[in-house]
Amino acid sequence: MKKILAVLLVVGLITGSAFAMGQSDEGSIKIGAILAVTGGASFLGAPEARTMEMVVEDLNAAGGINGKMIELIIKDSAANPEKAISFAKQLIEEDQVIAIVGPSTSGETMQIKDLCESYKVPLVSCAAAEAIVNPQAAYVFKTPQKDSYVAKWIYTTMKDMEIEKIGVIAANTGFGNAGKGQLEKYASEMGIEIVISETYDKAATDLTALLTKVNAQGVDAVVNWSIVPAQSIVPKNMKQLGMDVPLFQSHGFGNIKYVEAAGEAAEGIIFPAGRLLVADKLPEDHPQKANLVAYKDAYEAKYNEVVSTFGGHGYDAIMLVIEALKNSTTLDREGVRDSLESISGFPGTGGIFNFTADDHNGLGMESLEMLTVIDGQFDFYK
Repeated sequence: MKKILAVLLVVGLITGSAFAMGQSDEGSIKIGAILAVTGGASFLGAPEARTMEMVVEDLNAAGGINGKMIELIIKDSAANPEKAISFAKQLIEEDQVIAIVGPSTSGETMQIKDLCESYKVPLVSCAAAEAIVNPQAAYVFKTPQKDSYVAKWIYTTMKDMEIEKIGVIAANTGFGNAGKGQLEKYASEMGIEIVISETYDKAATDLTALLTKVNAQGVDAVVNWSIVPAQSIVPKNMKQLGMDVPLFQSHGFGNIKYVEAAGEAAEGIIFPAGRLLVADKLPEDHPQKANLVAYKDAYEAKYNEVVSTFGGHGYDAIMLVIEALKNSTTLDREGVRDSLESISGFPGTGGIFNFTADDHNGLGMESLEMLTVIDGQFDFYK
């Protein structure tokens, strides 16, 4: 982690000068986190929680922000929207946090979006659904790339592969429904015909019947949009059925544990994601490489676990709040919100963030790469 702080010093992220204006040196700064540390979405929330703890631990060891320590209060929602609502109220009303990072999933985020807006508490979500920031709310931000960018990347790659007819399947979650909507929205515009579009239960353990139905339509490819374990079940069921067509997944596939669970069936899966998963393969002069490698090395050394896109979303969320705190002229929620919205050129794991009054995601199409699985590892799709 020392390497991360060294990199941040180099790129000028640790300033702290503006933060000192009119602020007390006493007490800590409370940041709340709502993450799916356990349950079906733990592949997302667990690395997010570990990452945030690592960042805060090392920041505090280095003196905090102008002598103020960060107190990170993590609540495990287990991806349950009702728990997320309860924890959000608790963090806002009882703990008096200055901002909330998370939740891990889109469904939870959509449940607390209006709540945070009504309390005027900055929320930096780790979830991907475009509806989190569209329509935009003044206090709500998110770190993963927009669904629409992912859908367009998938379709652009399909056109290069001369794919015309596809089947779309998605989990019945906020993330799955939002992604399915984006795929359906842009298919015609991108010259792709969706001949079948289906939703499955997020707790499904066997999707053979659904995929048999998709296969009967004579599709050229399948797109699966989910973050649940079905990301590993779909390729295994396709292989068992002998479906010899490409499988595309969403950016929710960015955890090597999904590959390990799918085994050989994961070979050749194509999906868009940020560059963290292929950080070591980037050219030395890439503007994100130093930051990505520093985070990757620190996380893997501390936890003996391969880094994931989701840990990266957590890293970006907590670092953006910390950056906002350093640059805020007032130590209150309004000041942090204003400071977040003015962040520009911030080198996160998901890309270079440029928030504006009209864009609370701050990432463009160029933040994504098309990746695949080769010999059980993530690699560039060529």
